[in-house]
Amino acid sequence: MDYIVQILPSILGGLKMTLGVFVLTLIGSVPLGILVSLALRSDIYLLKWVMNAYVWIMRGTPLLLQIVFVYYGLSLANIMTLPRFEAAVVTFILNYTAYFAEIFRGGIQSIPDGQYDGAKVLGLSKLQTMRKIVLPQVLKIVMPSVGNEVVNLVKDSSLVYVIGLGDLMRAGNIAASRDVTLVPYLLVGLVYLVLIAIATIVQRRMESKMNYYR
Repeated sequence: MDYIVQILPSILGGLKMTLGVFVLTLIGSVPLGILVSLALRSDIYLLKWVMNAYVWIMRGTPLLLQIVFVYYGLSLANIMTLPRFEAAVVTFILNYTAYFAEIFRGGIQSIPDGQYDGAKVLGLSKLQTMRKIVLPQVLKIVMPSVGNEVVNLVKDSSLVYVIGLGDLMRAGNIAASRDVTLVPYLLVGLVYLVLIAIATIVQRRMESKMNYYR
């Protein structure tokens, strides 16, 4: 216990970084995912083609490679130089936007065509139909899949170590290497389990509140 108390400040410092990446990624990627999903169903061929290419690249290449490319590659190509934290957040948002876009696209496609026809009869515009009829149902349908991606995001946040960010996993790795013990890894694993448990509880409560859409 004395050793755990000794390393706990560094672990909590890494937790702060992990939570920062997690929260900012969710705030940025979920709304963008909805917009990209709508673009994937657009009648504009060029827009649809560009969005499909973007989703294909983001889902088809490892997140670790994307982090390295954004932080090191853009700088070497003299395009821009992003600080470590900003590079990690931008990469995570771009990556998870693609996954959320596919989730929302599948949810939108599951809505029967009759509901669009009914909204048209009622005089609703396309925007009103999407906002008042389609999206509330889509959110209920995709909530389990979104919850799975949130859990993956908690774990994927450990990949920021590759560009030297002091996240939760890096803090545990430093302590374990310095003191030659597995206790820091066990503590880090426990913290990740707690984070995932909290995310799961929040997800299930949100699902229960959406039951009135049945």
